[in-house]
Amino acid sequence: MDPEKLWKSSEDVFQSIITHKFLKEMRDGTLPEEKFRYYIIQDYQYLKEFSKVLSILAAKADEDSYSSVFAEHVNHVKRNEEKLHEYYFSEWGKISAEPSPTNVMYTSYLSTIAYSRPFHEGVAVVLPCYWIYLRVSEHLTSSSNPLYDRWIKNYSGKDYEAGVKQVLQIVSNLKTSEDEERRMMKHFRTGSIFEFMFWDSAYKMEKFMFKLDV
Repeated sequence: MDPEKLWKSSEDVFQSIITHKFLKEMRDGTLPEEKFRYYIIQDYQYLKEFSKVLSILAAKADEDSYSSVFAEHVNHVKRNEEKLHEYYFSEWGKISAEPSPTNVMYTSYLSTIAYSRPFHEGVAVVLPCYWIYLRVSEHLTSSSNPLYDRWIKNYSGKDYEAGVKQVLQIVSNLKTSEDEERRMMKHFRTGSIFEFMFWDSAYKMEKFMFKLDV
């Protein structure tokens, strides 16, 4: 399947992402640090679940090379993303927080599709996280705030770009029918919408209306 068909199905969502206050203020350095801190904490929790989803895809892949890519990416998440988060936690101290409603909904959706649907649909649902972060970093380029600039540089690096291209190549190699492509586009668009919601929830510092702990 041509990955550009997936991207074009959600271009309107991406435009809403890059014009969101969270990213605009991150770029110009005016984003309140408490909002960025909230985002980092939620992202840390999200990536723990995301790595489990990648493990499911590694197990379901019918090509050894595809399985190797996702298994490698599981290790990348655990090694490099956690290293980035540890940098921020060293600045702020380790902070525990409940996952946001959006975080719970997004990771639950990813897990459900990866576990219960065919491999090609699972790839489509994780692709927004990969691809949108690369495009966002290309759009932002830098920030006057060193905390935010560190984040931008992490996702604009060659290693991250190479990982995104690996997943895009898998999508390109998939032999899918029109009906299968429609389902992939639906999952890609839904995942893209969740990406917007994740940024939006961070800006609003979203919380459950009631405590989760009993």
